Amino acid sequence: MKAVLQRVTRAAVAINGQTHAEIAHGMVILLAVHRDDEQEDIAYLAHKILNLRIFADAQQRFNLSVRDISGSLLIIPQFTLFAATRKGNRPSFSTAAGSEKARRMTQAFLSYMQARYEQVFCGVFQAHMRVSLTNDGPVTIIIDSQERKRSRRAV
Repeated sequence: MKAVLQRVTRAAVAINGQTHAEIAHGMVILLAVHRDDEQEDIAYLAHKILNLRIFADAQQRFNLSVRDISGSLLIIPQFTLFAATRKGNRPSFSTAAGSEKARRMTQAFLSYMQARYEQVFCGVFQAHMRVSLTNDGPVTIIIDSQERKRSRRAV
């Protein structure tokens, strides 16, 4: 799974011109499922997101997690995070999970997060969404669950 996290002061997702979900201070998480992802990827990514210290403490240092600040999470399914653009001008999405697996894994991820944190909101899988946000910082972090399998010594 791949997630792009953006620290925000506000964010909203609209579908068909109607606000579907909105948050104040917290994180927007753009989420994509890889074709090789398994249940372990869900736990790994959720743990990283909930414990990542990207919010400022009293000394303006990144020492606080979303839990520490009682922030909200807005999770947006976005398969295009696995776009391959090396060859040609049309992106390939061959490494992204197929629709059924992606739907199942996205729902499992949302359920996992909601069981561990109450301020979790989400977009709608395969819907055309309009996402608006005010990035705070800006702070944007990318987490790929496949990274946990790679040696830390590899360059």
